[in-house]
Amino acid sequence: MAHSNVRLWIHAVFAIKYREAQILPSIEPEVHRLFFDQLVATGCFVDCMNGIPDHIHLLFRLNPKRSVAEVIGAIKGGTSHSINQSDLLPTKFAWQNGYSAFSVSESKVPTVRRYIERQKIHHLGENFAQELAWLERLHGILPDGPPPDSQG
Repeated sequence: MAHSNVRLWIHAVFAIKYREAQILPSIEPEVHRLFFDQLVATGCFVDCMNGIPDHIHLLFRLNPKRSVAEVIGAIKGGTSHSINQSDLLPTKFAWQNGYSAFSVSESKVPTVRRYIERQKIHHLGENFAQELAWLERLHGILPDGPPPDSQG
């Protein structure tokens, strides 16, 4: 008998198209509310979210009946639609194609939560590209290309 007591935590990161700094402090609370609403609508539990004007980090527990790609697609589509239907920005809003998503063990949720909560401080010394490269190294994701030990 299948049991649906799966608790899969996801740390998702994605950027605004062209990495434009559009999520300014004046609209950030409303953008976060839109994310919260979209995640709840997909049946996910929202732990925390934060970012800087060109990207956002989310920590949520995945609805076991949905895939990561399905949830991310829904929240990116839903938030961009809602932002464009509102008067939050004078220009068209869009997320960059793609995203990063990392599974988080239950024991590491507090560490990831603290990391996300400290985004604004963290980015005083590091840009998004540097941060993403660090996260990928941390999670053992190698850049495209041959394995590091291959002969070229």
